[in-house]
Formats: sequence, structure tokens, C-alpha cells
Amino acid sequence: MGTDAVVLGAGTAGMVAALRLAAAGASVLVLAEGEGGLPLAPAQIDVLGYRPQLILDPLGELGGFLESRPDHPYRLIEAEEVGASLEWFLELSAPLGYTGSPHLNRLQPTALGALRPTCLVPETMAAGDLSGGGSVLVVGLRGFRDFHAPLLAENLSLAHPPSGAEVRARSVEVSLLGDPRDLRPQLLARRLEERPVLAELGREIRSRLEQEELVGMPAVLGLERSHEAWQRLQELVGRPVFEIPTPPPSQPGQRLQQHLFRALRRLGGEVRLGVRATGYRRAGDRLMAVRVVTAAREVEIPADHFVLATGGIGTGGITAGADGELREEVFGARVSRGGAPDQPLVEYMATQPLDRLGVEVDQEQRPLGAGGEPLFQNLWAAGAALAGAEPWREKSGEGISLATGYRAARLAGGARA
Repeated sequence: MGTDAVVLGAGTAGMVAALRLAAAGASVLVLAEGEGGLPLAPAQIDVLGYRPQLILDPLGELGGFLESRPDHPYRLIEAEEVGASLEWFLELSAPLGYTGSPHLNRLQPTALGALRPTCLVPETMAAGDLSGGGSVLVVGLRGFRDFHAPLLAENLSLAHPPSGAEVRARSVEVSLLGDPRDLRPQLLARRLEERPVLAELGREIRSRLEQEELVGMPAVLGLERSHEAWQRLQELVGRPVFEIPTPPPSQPGQRLQQHLFRALRRLGGEVRLGVRATGYRRAGDRLMAVRVVTAAREVEIPADHFVLATGGIGTGGITAGADGELREEVFGARVSRGGAPDQPLVEYMATQPLDRLGVEVDQEQRPLGAGGEPLFQNLWAAGAALAGAEPWREKSGEGISLATGYRAARLAGGARA
């Protein structure tokens, strides 16, 4: 049996495209050299946070944002389809309890104590929306070096939500039962699924609480049973508890990744990691197969449709040669540097042109060749591979990946998706 669709990349964009195609009845194969960006990300869904001022209604202000950014990936998509992709994601991620609205940015604490505008968050983070202010006890775990509770609390107390409400925060440090050496994030997440460890943690936090305080914790409350661990801790302390993302590796990101992988397998799709795409075979204006290296041998994988979701320069989807020439690694698609052709790639204290770097596409998300024509009629690009966005500055990365992956599946599968 042949493969209907091959998706290159296992990040958000690739998995969204794969899931949409599989749900429409296509046989789907996801190929990726690494695990994608999900295990590194906080698992919050940002649509649009700044333009450059803070945005409170991302979907409502998208049109105004695009008036000054005609090269942005969101230009490819109607606002209604962006909203539809987010509604689809909320339904898909129901087991993780994602909540929020594309018309309202929540303000969630970061590991450094800033307030991050984001639309959708898992249930374990939901109580951390400080848009209306609040009183927070930030709990650090003694020996866990990826979370500095005193710094976070100090910075959080300096935050100024647009509502004008006050954020009050203080920190405490607690110890866990068991071997103090087992404080690597994944091992720690597993330990916090153990009821005796969680019970002792709950008792210690409860003894430190003051009136009306929320409890902020590093995002390590379980991996496979995170809902159970989070819910149990709330019961033990008698207050709302919320996770705060830590530096990578991200336990919420790994939870989301595993959920997406399992969902695809249930639909009959397959994910193969450790596979590097090296080339392709074409017939006229159609892509017939990709060549990949796996287990030290090169094989050819044919399909009817292909989605390029290998990311940008940060993930190796785009590389820079010794001469400064930029190249999309698999198909040689045309790459935009995001600035003037002669602008240096690094300019001190200036907007970094690499921020907008990516593959150029037509209105149908098909990557362009050197002459400006679509490389293939059956190849679509999505996510961080696309040129024109500044996701770190705009807080738009996951929204772009969701919406363009969703649309790529519709374009690739036609009426079926």
C-alpha cells in the first residue's frame, strides 16, 4: 500500500498537517531527523502578542498588524481559518485540558517573572493568568537548578498588567522526599507522580501559605499523569496551583508531543525519527518521492502529497554556507533573508534580519524556485520554515505553525481534509 502524504518535520506545523490529513482518510508518514521543537517549547499557544505594543485581542487585531507586514505568513490565511485551527486544536488537546480564546491574550508568568501574552494554555497552567493581578507564592524545589524562585517572584512583583491591578509575589523553597540527585526535569516529573512524594510536597507548601495566595510551581508536575498530579496537589494545598514553564527540556512540551504522536498513530499514521531527507525525485512539475538516509542507508519514499515543515535556520531546515549563502536543505527552495539583500546577517543592536528568514512561498503555500515559480504543484510549506515572521518578538510562533499546518493539510488533501 502506497503513502498518500509525507510530512517532513515533527514539530507543531508538521504534526498538525499530518493529523488533519490522517483524519481525512489519508495514509500519512511523518519523517524527522530530530524530535522537532515541541520538547523545547512551553506548550503555550501564542497567536500574536505584540505589534510592537501589547495586543489583547490577537484575532481581532490581526488585520491591523498585517497592514504593516504584508510579507508575514499570516497574510496567507483568512482570520476565520486561523480561528478554526485554534478551535480544532482545543478539541484535539481536550485530554490535556487546554483552555483560552483566540480573542483574548492571557498574561502568564515566564521562568524569569515576565508576563507572557498567550492564547491557549494547558489546564495545569490555567490559574496563572495574572491579567487581573493577584497574590502568588512561587515554590522552588531545593536543588532544582532550572527554576530560580526568588528571582521569578521579585520580577513578578514588578509586573504591570494593563488592567492596572497589582501583582504580589513571594517565594519559598521546599525539599522533596527521595534522592536529591534525581532532579533532572524528566526524573523529577516522574517522582511527582508518586503519591507519597506529592503528599509531602503538599503538606510543606500548605504550611507556608498566606491568605488568598495562588501557588506557582516549576512545570514538572508529572509527565504521563500530569492531570492527576496537578489535581492532587491542588487538593492537598487547598488553593489553585499553576505550572510555570522552565528552560528546556520542557515537560509540558513533551506531554503535548506524546499526545500528538499517539493521536496520529490512532488514525493509522506513522512517525519515524532519526531520518534525514537528502534529496528528491521529480516528474515535470510534480514531486514523486523524497530520498532519505536512515540506518546508514539511503531509500526513496514515494507519495502523492508532501509537506515541508522542517523549520528555519535554528533547526537546520535552512543552512548558511561559508560564503553566507542561505539554502533550504531538501529541495533548494528560494530563501528570503528577511532584510535588504546587502544587509549584514549580524548588526549590533539592530533588528536581526535572520529573524524573518525562511522559505518564500506563493499564495497556496507552495515553495518557490529561483525564478519565482512554484517548485512543485504537490509540495506545501508550513510553520517556522516560512519567511516573514519574527515569532520571538511578536509571540506568534505556535499560532503560525498551527494555522499554516492546518491550511497545508487542506491544500494538500483538497476536499478530503
